[in-house]
Amino acid sequence: MKIKVIKKLPEAAKNVIVLAEKKSDIKYLPCEKVVPFTKESFGKEDIQSIKTPKHNMFVVKTKGADLEKIRKFAHKIHSELKDKETEVFVVGEKDNDLEAFLEGLYLSDYQFLKYFSDKDKKKNKLNTVKVKGISQKKVDELKNVIEAVLWARTLVNEPVSYLDAERLAMELHKKTQNDGLKVKVLHKKDIENLRMGGLLAVNKGSVIPPTFTIMEWKPKNAKNKKPVVLVGKGIVYDTGGLSLKPTSHSMDLMKSDMAGAAMMAGTLDAVSKNKLPIWVIALIPATDNRPGKNAYAPGDVIEMYDGTTVEVLNTDAEGRMILADAIAYANQYKPEVIIDAATLTGAAVRAIGDKAAIVMGNAPKKYIKNLQKSGKKVYERLVEFPFWDEWKDEMKSDIADMKNIGSGNAGMITAGKFLEHFAKHPYIHIDIAGPAFLESAQDYKGKGGTGFGVRLMYEFLKDFA
Repeated sequence: MKIKVIKKLPEAAKNVIVLAEKKSDIKYLPCEKVVPFTKESFGKEDIQSIKTPKHNMFVVKTKGADLEKIRKFAHKIHSELKDKETEVFVVGEKDNDLEAFLEGLYLSDYQFLKYFSDKDKKKNKLNTVKVKGISQKKVDELKNVIEAVLWARTLVNEPVSYLDAERLAMELHKKTQNDGLKVKVLHKKDIENLRMGGLLAVNKGSVIPPTFTIMEWKPKNAKNKKPVVLVGKGIVYDTGGLSLKPTSHSMDLMKSDMAGAAMMAGTLDAVSKNKLPIWVIALIPATDNRPGKNAYAPGDVIEMYDGTTVEVLNTDAEGRMILADAIAYANQYKPEVIIDAATLTGAAVRAIGDKAAIVMGNAPKKYIKNLQKSGKKVYERLVEFPFWDEWKDEMKSDIADMKNIGSGNAGMITAGKFLEHFAKHPYIHIDIAGPAFLESAQDYKGKGGTGFGVRLMYEFLKDFA
């Protein structure tokens, strides 16, 4: 979708959307004879649709509406126009309202049509938005962020038949085309030399070797002397390994188990394109988890990257095994904070469903509060869970330093406490298992991969330093 800033609304504009804070804002409508009607109805309806032989107009009442409501207004209008029109005009007075509306419109337009034989027929017709009342700079920034979200959605929606660990690394490496963004891919031999036992163990059942991708954005004007290190779970497909999953609503959705990787990679893409003055690194360990070849087994003891020994009691708790190596690797950067994101536990979904993600950690409270504040702004909400040390006891093993699962209670927290062990610097864990992939459409978030977390992390990093 193209978004263009215009200085004047042309008289011939057919599809016009006016964001009206007050009745007088309706002056932007190109057809004067309908103004009395729209003013009379202004206090009664959130969206008024007015059609004439030459014009198709919408008045969106923004007074009293929060940004999320405005995004949903945009989705509603997009649903009406997407198959009928190629161009719309949007006019408003307030930057925040216009940004939210454009955001909802752009996100609603996403389609994953790659594998349809008739994709040209299915493709939305709407392709151009012309907007008055906002600067080109703000539009460009918004566009870069939304395109990063859409890229993350596509990564999540791709099946493992295309997006295996090596292909994921290739897709991330393409982002080196961004000026200043450095991407380095470590392959199996490199990972073996690093002795990343967790990542290698999970990969033992696969015919595709693992990858470990390092993305770094370090501009000369970076305000932070210590980097923010982001870690994303890159399990490109999860059968559960020898602890095999049931299929219905479980294994059949597991192409999405790399949504944490997509979230953090998308964040780096948005940050670098908009040239934020912040030093940030993303680490993406990637493999699939299968029961083939010499797959790791319950009862195995794995030596991790940092030397910790882990007793494996469930091979389906594989995400924490690869994240642990990446988090331990992150310590070398002496970061300001380590933040991981993962579709880690079913417990998180059972606790709060798909309307929010869970956050916990030992980092200074200001970071968690700022993440929640950013999440509230973009409506990617975070619910903080307790992170008490009592849960560490559940991760003690009888034969090794740790085991990879707890008792079954508070599974989202015991998983976080397991990962905390490997972080020697302030640490935050985000479990995105609920909102990362939707089985039915939810307004502008759509169906399938949502790209959850990219906008959240971008806002957090934008205000970080």
